[in-house]
Amino acid sequence: MALCGLVTKHMTKSTPSFRHEELAFAQGFSRVAGLDEVGRGPLAGPVVAAAVVLDLNNIPDGLNDSKQVTAKRREALYDILHEVADVSVANASVREIEELNILRASHLAMVRALSGLKTPADFALIDGSMVPRGMNLANETMVKGDTRSLSIAAASIVAKVWRDRFMVSLAQQHPGYGWHTNMGYPTKEHKAGLKSHGVTLHHRRTFAPVHHILWQEKT
Repeated sequence: MALCGLVTKHMTKSTPSFRHEELAFAQGFSRVAGLDEVGRGPLAGPVVAAAVVLDLNNIPDGLNDSKQVTAKRREALYDILHEVADVSVANASVREIEELNILRASHLAMVRALSGLKTPADFALIDGSMVPRGMNLANETMVKGDTRSLSIAAASIVAKVWRDRFMVSLAQQHPGYGWHTNMGYPTKEHKAGLKSHGVTLHHRRTFAPVHHILWQEKT
């Protein structure tokens, strides 16, 4: 199938396209990976990144920024992508977030995700404006890349579903914070849980609301 046909099929005004991947192919690259992360804003849990190399002849319909896709559809796409694409998921731990800062930790997760692909990519489309340290690969950064590139959109869906599932499992071990619904973000329920139940090992102690609770406990 011609690449132009793929673009016509998958591109509309409101959805990402395959144009940036095509441009990389035109430069001689053959395996283009989309990279995205999720979980910079939460007070608890790891930051998670995904790398996805799509099969040109089997791109799932409905790929978009994960925030623009319903939870049910995200779950379905997550499973489909693992069947038809080369998918890798990695994370940076709470300790690494505290030691490195959230930006560096998210970049570390991206580098790990890229290195976990079954077959190495030779070009990366990166969501955001910065190239992660240690990424020795031809690349292009894109602000709001998950709304512009199908590969990045796929990565955004994979990363979000993986992290959401992880936080739901943590919620079963640590009830009272609402992690099964807020995914660790600083909602009223989560902040109330911090005041009532204290700080867990999964909380990011360098983040202001958590740090404030710890400071109150000490004083």
